[in-house]
Amino acid sequence: MSDAATKAAVLVEALPYIRRFQGKVVVVKYGGNAMGEDLAGFAGDIVLMRAVGMLPVVVHGGGPQIGDLMNRLGKVPEFRDGLRVTDAETLDIARMVLVGKVNRDVVSAVNMHGPVAVGVSGEDAGLITASARNPELGFVGDVSGINTTILDRLLAEELIPVVATIGTDEHGQAYNINADTAAGAIAEAIGAEKLVYLTDIEGLRRQVDDPASLISSISVADLEPLLKDGTIGEGMIPKVASCVRAVRGGVAQAHILDGRQPHALLLEIFTPEGVGTMVTP
Repeated sequence: MSDAATKAAVLVEALPYIRRFQGKVVVVKYGGNAMGEDLAGFAGDIVLMRAVGMLPVVVHGGGPQIGDLMNRLGKVPEFRDGLRVTDAETLDIARMVLVGKVNRDVVSAVNMHGPVAVGVSGEDAGLITASARNPELGFVGDVSGINTTILDRLLAEELIPVVATIGTDEHGQAYNINADTAAGAIAEAIGAEKLVYLTDIEGLRRQVDDPASLISSISVADLEPLLKDGTIGEGMIPKVASCVRAVRGGVAQAHILDGRQPHALLLEIFTPEGVGTMVTP
């Protein structure tokens, strides 16, 4: 088969999926660990999704980037149970990195394809309401509410929201929110068809050290025991817990993909084989 014929076959294969997801919201969490590998490629995939009628919402993290800036400023990161202790100075650093650097980088990469991306913080228009998780962690927050008004308006204008996960409480105090948790809460609140996590592993494994044990598809009922018995590694727990909550909350499918693989997002959505782990009701 010629290259042209192969390309045509791929397009025909994708057509049922394009029809199925036209007009549907897809929340994509772009992980801090996956960033920098191919931001331009990711941006192109997001724009293509929008071009075929899907409604992507990008939610990004930035943990490694926050850690890098803290080190450059001579501030030693402190973690408890995998969460960054966030005093007032660390919160300022997190806001600078997430809102002022990472968000701008993602928006700029998407807008290379046309003026379609708009950066927002969870602080904007009351998007993410937060509450303190634990006084010992400082300004680390849990999501207590999502107001999708600003996202609804942007999507209605055929724009792509890019969300930095800083939230505020009722007094205006800012909190750093785990981006995995925030993406799941946003997907549930906005009634997304899909929730996709792009990270630095190819999906969930039944045995952490065995790539051959990749789980390509699993139901929420089968996934929950894996959370409880330790099969799911600590770093994946927020993603998996968010997948479970989102699917139970009405999101049709949740996915965990390797964001370092070129076009992983398109391969998962537009091909029957998929490339990562899909969580279903």
